[in-house]
Amino acid sequence: MHKIRQEKLRCTDDTRINQFLSQARTGYLGLTDGELPYVVPLNFIWMNKALYFHGAAHGRKINLIEANPNCCFTVAEDYGTMVSPIPAKTDTAYMSVMLFGALEMVSDLTEATAAMQAMLDKYVPGYYDKSLSHSHVEKYRSSLGSHTAVFKLIPSVRTAKENQLDPQLAFYPGRNVEMNS
Repeated sequence: MHKIRQEKLRCTDDTRINQFLSQARTGYLGLTDGELPYVVPLNFIWMNKALYFHGAAHGRKINLIEANPNCCFTVAEDYGTMVSPIPAKTDTAYMSVMLFGALEMVSDLTEATAAMQAMLDKYVPGYYDKSLSHSHVEKYRSSLGSHTAVFKLIPSVRTAKENQLDPQLAFYPGRNVEMNS
């Protein structure tokens, strides 16, 4: 595995990384399609040291996973731009996590239902008055007629980088270089 070039940006705080993965809303699943990469944005849930997402049980993503389950799942959040009188030192505050490993389809209905419920709790907290039933997960079909598949990634490698926002340097509309003098 490649080393992070800017070691000073490496984040190794497991609590911080887990909190970030629990709160971030969109991740990007990277798969290989022959010689070309294929990256798709997804909703996801981080629970029990694994990442879960769902989607149609048929289609390009499924075909690629079946051909090669190895993936990279990337999550990144932008926390703002930080200014500097030196243009090349203008920077972005962010956190990013990359998870590497092999995807597996979740065949256990209890685990799949728990993952789907956790996604509902994350994306629409308090909206439903009842918990998701096993039968709903088992029988649901999309408008195109496809069954829902739940996937799990237990990362074999996890890297994280963070560049924390310095409030004194945060850019805002109307701020200009003369204000730094």
